[in-house]
Amino acid sequence: MLLSFDETGALLDQMAESFPPAFYRNLNGGISLLPEALPDPEFPQEDLYILGEYCNDMMGRYINLYYGSFAALARQEDWSRQDWEEELYATLAHEFTHHMEGLAGLRDLDEKDAAFLASLRAELEEDG
Repeated sequence: MLLSFDETGALLDQMAESFPPAFYRNLNGGISLLPEALPDPEFPQEDLYILGEYCNDMMGRYINLYYGSFAALARQEDWSRQDWEEELYATLAHEFTHHMEGLAGLRDLDEKDAAFLASLRAELEEDG
């Protein structure tokens, strides 16, 4: 099932409203759903996509989610509406965790993400 950009945006809005106001502290750029797919540049031979990212740069602090990346995975894996909801919510919660850890001066999730990517790289090298 492929949700439209507008359907995904409406679902994201509902989910975002379910998070406590404290999660939005200093998130001055808010949450954006962008239309493009973002293939993971670290894995150009694989069908891996970046679903979302937490940004803290000269534009401020904000979360970007990539509709095209979700749509690409939905096509590959034949997602149901429930899959869309679970993936969208998990990605939003993940990016909020980056934000909250950033405010607290922590990097635990960054380190966990880096370890996961290193493990994936090693696995792909073994297979390739």
